Amino acid sequence: MAPAYEHYFLQARTESGWETLERRGAPDGLRAAARARLGPGAEAACRIVGAAYDEDARAWTYAQVFRIDRLAPGAPAARPSPPRAAASRVPAAAGATDMRLAYLALAMGGAIALLSFGIRSGFGLYLGPISLELGQGRETFALALAMQNLVWGVTQPFAGALADRVGPFRSIALGAVFYAAGLLLMSQSGTPEMFHLSAGLLIGIGLSGTSITIVLGAVGQLFPAARRSWALGVVGAAGSLGQFLVVPATQQLLDGFGWSGAAAVTAIAALAMAPLGLAFLKARPVAAVAAGPEQTVRAALAEAALHPSFWLLVGGFFVCGFHVTFIAVHLPSYVSDIGLSPETGAWALGIVGLFNVVGSYMAGVLGGRFPKKYLLSALYLGRAVLMAGLLLLPASEAVVYVFAALLGFVWLGVVPLTSGLVADNYGLRHMSMLFGIVFLGHQLGGFLGSWMGGLAFDLTGAYDIVWWISIVLALASAALHWPIRALPRMAAAPA
Repeated sequence: MAPAYEHYFLQARTESGWETLERRGAPDGLRAAARARLGPGAEAACRIVGAAYDEDARAWTYAQVFRIDRLAPGAPAARPSPPRAAASRVPAAAGATDMRLAYLALAMGGAIALLSFGIRSGFGLYLGPISLELGQGRETFALALAMQNLVWGVTQPFAGALADRVGPFRSIALGAVFYAAGLLLMSQSGTPEMFHLSAGLLIGIGLSGTSITIVLGAVGQLFPAARRSWALGVVGAAGSLGQFLVVPATQQLLDGFGWSGAAAVTAIAALAMAPLGLAFLKARPVAAVAAGPEQTVRAALAEAALHPSFWLLVGGFFVCGFHVTFIAVHLPSYVSDIGLSPETGAWALGIVGLFNVVGSYMAGVLGGRFPKKYLLSALYLGRAVLMAGLLLLPASEAVVYVFAALLGFVWLGVVPLTSGLVADNYGLRHMSMLFGIVFLGHQLGGFLGSWMGGLAFDLTGAYDIVWWISIVLALASAALHWPIRALPRMAAAPA
């Protein structure tokens, strides 16, 4: 059985050496392509070469995987041989991804994640001021943010499919425009309906184009398997750094300009994501430059839908969405309810983001060394313990800050691990679309987390029941990830 490589190249012998005819992600399609190109009885020699990235040497290495001397009628298409150094290197134009471009895309993608996630993480700070100005309960704006998560989730697979098909730049640029328009309209909103349109619909669409989901898919396709989990962890860490930097800055804008002025200023920052997306304009993923499609969109969807582990991923990520949105939207108000200052709530969210820089990065590193599903189970168990501690320990600033710091370690580390499992289990070609579907489960959980928090407070005057629901869901998610299995055909693929 041939070893797994990053890329496979079909080459034909010419007078000047070996000419690369096609490149794909698996050798089987190339053997069929060789039969079609050369035909029975052709007097040409062919070979299939595998390419893998050598992390120590920081270079691509190549090895011959199959050799076809003659395709005579009835002869086998190829005979496997032990890999050995190829006589000539694959031409650079058909070879590996330009790693300088990959690292540039990683830096710009991290900046997009920082802005997109950082701005979104600060929406909970608007809950108190807007609720007071409207003269209504907390459910009104909480429902707008719940709608935002639902719209984001429903549109995410389409934004992912667009990024897979034409590249991520268009998705990011379009999303930045919607994000900025939603914030600007939100700054002028004064009725529940206007908040549902601005903070709910427009920003929800904007998030689908600029979200970490798009960035993870784009960056993941540009890095070789040996570095992919690390790169995804860096993107997750950048998003968390945005939470640490942007949330306290949002509180300062609220204090200085009110919620309307703060939203208007933030709209300018959201629009800045469009030019950052230019880094992906020439960064073509492996799937986009392949000679032919290995799998149609319909086939990829059918394959994932029939695989039970795919739905376990969806269910586990549903719980993540419930946790993240409930805490991001309602933690500042919860902190105020127990007698602490609004600044304490803002800094608590910032601390979650700061410590999640380390948590997300470490999740990416560990995800390249240990089974991702077991790491996910451990992270959700950690969330359950921390939330129980927040409820049972005496309320104080120290308890809130320690809770926030420890929560940061298990906060968004689930994102690179979950997206990494999607890549490992189902391949890279349709990663953004398939992860978008998994992310829809996340956003359904986010809808319930935001809305139920506001509803529970208006009905009971406290958040306790939703905290306990969150703890039960964390335990359930830890159990869901344990039996996840890869597709049989992906089992030998690089992790």
